[in-house]
Amino acid sequence: MDPQVQFCHNSDCPARGQTGLGNIRIHSRKKRRYRCTACNRTFAATCDTPFYRLKKPMDLVTIVLTLLCHGCPLQAIVAAFGLDERTVAAWRDRAGRHGQRFHEHHVLRGQVELGHVQADELSVKAVARRLWMAMAVPSRLWLGGVISPRRDLTLILAVVQMVRRAARGLAFLVCVNGLASYVTAFARVFRDPARTGRAGRPRLVPTAGLLLGQVVKQHAGRHVVGVTRRAVRGTAGAIAALLAATGTGTGINTAHIERLNATFRGALSPLARRGRAIARGTEALTAGMYLVGCADNFCGPTTASGSPPARASGSSGGSGPRRWRPGWRTGAGRCASG
Repeated sequence: MDPQVQFCHNSDCPARGQTGLGNIRIHSRKKRRYRCTACNRTFAATCDTPFYRLKKPMDLVTIVLTLLCHGCPLQAIVAAFGLDERTVAAWRDRAGRHGQRFHEHHVLRGQVELGHVQADELSVKAVARRLWMAMAVPSRLWLGGVISPRRDLTLILAVVQMVRRAARGLAFLVCVNGLASYVTAFARVFRDPARTGRAGRPRLVPTAGLLLGQVVKQHAGRHVVGVTRRAVRGTAGAIAALLAATGTGTGINTAHIERLNATFRGALSPLARRGRAIARGTEALTAGMYLVGCADNFCGPTTASGSPPARASGSSGGSGPRRWRPGWRTGAGRCASG
């Protein structure tokens, strides 16, 4: 137990969420509780983590969540560890909700230099229906995803709004597939008011600096027979220059999002093309998506620099070597040291 990396969780405490103030003391090593000298309240070491008030050992929960992050079916974990299926599902949902809060705090806060963003949709098998998962990624960092029962403009708009929330600057390149809703969604979300000083609502104009390219594939049955690359917003020369500057290809492409799709298909069992696992509902699928996404963003080295994608993009917070754990706290504004 290290009081130096802890902070008070009491909402009425003047030192809430602040570390390094020297106000945290060890209250009980046996019960793993801390005490704040500013408000004289105690709190558990697992407060605001997925392990809070769980009766099973923390190591067992960590192993189960790790297996879930690497595509192990829930039924296999139940058979291997003798756990109840509802218990494993509850741990997954709890860790997924925590991962979503952690992701929104560290990624979706307008602090990511996007450079080159790609977006795509995945079809998911669900009970008695089919769901759609749309995701966005700048190079290797997963920005987030949205679940919807329909592949329509509403789904794409939610993803595009997520991209704008995460962007530090609005001058970047977006590469998408041939779905026409992307062109409409980016035209609606990325526009700014042109103020002239006159009365009334100002006219909205396209955001300066945003480039949009599309990769349109022609199919004959299930086979791709042709590919057309076109510049929807901006010029082909400007897109080629930005691709060269970011080192993400020599032409309009969706290679990074396709690679991320493969990662999610291998790590989230309902996404497997020929697997037997199916999603039980949007809540469980959302929890699994954020669990896998946070593990991909904040876990072991996956970039050329040897750092997790989140730290390589500058969105992990803090300094020094980091690794993702499901127990990271959301409100501290920094990561736990590895």
